[in-house]
Amino acid sequence: MGFFSLFAIAVGLSMDAFAVSVCKGLAMQKVTFRKTFIVGLWFGGFQALMPAVGFLLGVQFESYITAIDHWIAFALLALIGVSMIREALSKEEENVNDSLDVRTMAVLAVATSIDALAVGITFAFLQVQILPAVSFIGVTTLVLSMAGVKIGNLFGIRYKSRAELAGGVILILIGLRILLEHLGILARLGLA
Repeated sequence: MGFFSLFAIAVGLSMDAFAVSVCKGLAMQKVTFRKTFIVGLWFGGFQALMPAVGFLLGVQFESYITAIDHWIAFALLALIGVSMIREALSKEEENVNDSLDVRTMAVLAVATSIDALAVGITFAFLQVQILPAVSFIGVTTLVLSMAGVKIGNLFGIRYKSRAELAGGVILILIGLRILLEHLGILARLGLA
């Protein structure tokens, strides 16, 4: 997997955490570096942990499903992407407070990183070097989450749904690229 694909996946996965970070920033009266770093560390840490766990699970089953791994990668990324798009277009408002306690942040971090678990499974099938990949995803999420808190505090919630929508589209496109690349279609079109 190339740098551009990994970067796109990292940004796509970060969008849920970014959106929640925007809401956190909106709820905060005063934003400090410490608060933004705590939010970024929770989200970045879980975004790194979950694909590592998914990778370990995927490695266990790799030999059984190697022939269809590209279809699984496409399906998982597409489902995650569609879910993010549906959430972005939903009219339901999320209730997010400014609390940074362990229980609140752990629940939010797990909720925003479940999709990263599925991506980790696809990494096993694609034989991605997992340590650099999860580190990159974690750092990207940390930075975007910290920015999200500040942006939320400055501009409010108007960009939340756009971020989720963009993340969903990115993940679907990456899944489609994996599928087309494996089927040799990109090579035939001179795009590989």
